[in-house]
Amino acid sequence: MFAIVGILIVIGAVIGGYLMEHGHLAVLVQPAELVIIGGAAFGTLFIANPLPTVMGIFKGILGVFKGNRFNKAFYLDTLKMVNDVFSFARKNSLAKLEPDIEDPDKSQLFGKYPKFAKDHLALYFFCDTLRVLVTGGVQTHDLNEMMELDMETHHHESQEPVSALSNVADALPGLGIVAAVLGVVITMGSLGGPPEEIGHKVAAALVGTFLGILMCYGFFGPLAAHMTKINEAEGNYYHCLRVALISFAKGCPPLIATEFARRAIPAHVRPSFKEMEKACKGGGA
Repeated sequence: MFAIVGILIVIGAVIGGYLMEHGHLAVLVQPAELVIIGGAAFGTLFIANPLPTVMGIFKGILGVFKGNRFNKAFYLDTLKMVNDVFSFARKNSLAKLEPDIEDPDKSQLFGKYPKFAKDHLALYFFCDTLRVLVTGGVQTHDLNEMMELDMETHHHESQEPVSALSNVADALPGLGIVAAVLGVVITMGSLGGPPEEIGHKVAAALVGTFLGILMCYGFFGPLAAHMTKINEAEGNYYHCLRVALISFAKGCPPLIATEFARRAIPAHVRPSFKEMEKACKGGGA
């Protein structure tokens, strides 16, 4: 939502300032310049990146417009899930968890938390770690290192689309110059014609530079920055799960392990202890 508001503010400020100086909007409508800049940008994107990275860019941009899902309600639901799973394991033994963690998509235990179950990466991160605990023979520091490796790998993969989009944003001013140079070439070929026609062609050439810079710093650069923040929020979420699992592996009671996880949540979305306790005791998220 805020991304859409920001885009509208950028467009409104640029066009509003242009109109305040008595500019004509029709001059800014240059489809050929957009074809040159946009087409070349997409071309460089496909040249520099494999298809999964390109698809990741579009998914990341869609995620920006959907908004950040890692809010207080989402964390509270996760804390309740963590407490329920740990309580079940403490009451019935870890071995009883094996059917649920072997096929979590069909698990009734995880099925009670559809938001968590839909996030397959987080679900299998949690279940794979529990599977190691069920197997036994792994020290807590080794378990922690194992989860860190998993998180680093996931973070690297999630940052690849961000880096690719940032590279496209950095290329846009240069592609705008390319469009402007082509416009100058066309203008030079029209010398000797009516002054109005030459002026129109010069204006069209300058619009290419304008569009390249605006698309870089007004749209694609901020979108890449927002995608980075979403990845950081996801990293914080995985850290919360890791803290919960390590605390439980060390022998902490379920509610104490859940409290460790709560303390790892960023302050602006962290539920209070009373909220967590109420949810864990059946009050709901």
